[in-house]
Amino acid sequence: MYEYKFVQTHLGSFFQESTYRKTIEEYAKQGWRLVQVLPIAYNGHGKPTDYEIIFERLLS
Repeated sequence: MYEYKFVQTHLGSFFQESTYRKTIEEYAKQGWRLVQVLPIAYNGHGKPTDYEIIFERLLS
């Protein structure tokens, strides 16, 4: 059986640094496996700005 974790992250912009790489590396060190990345927020031009990263790992 698996457990899942849903983590929101920001792609970054002119004024903000992106956080997705740090988030993925942090959860991978804890034994989580990346399953999928989904856009959840868009700017006024239709470009995704925020994402939900879905991780899974085996229940111990």
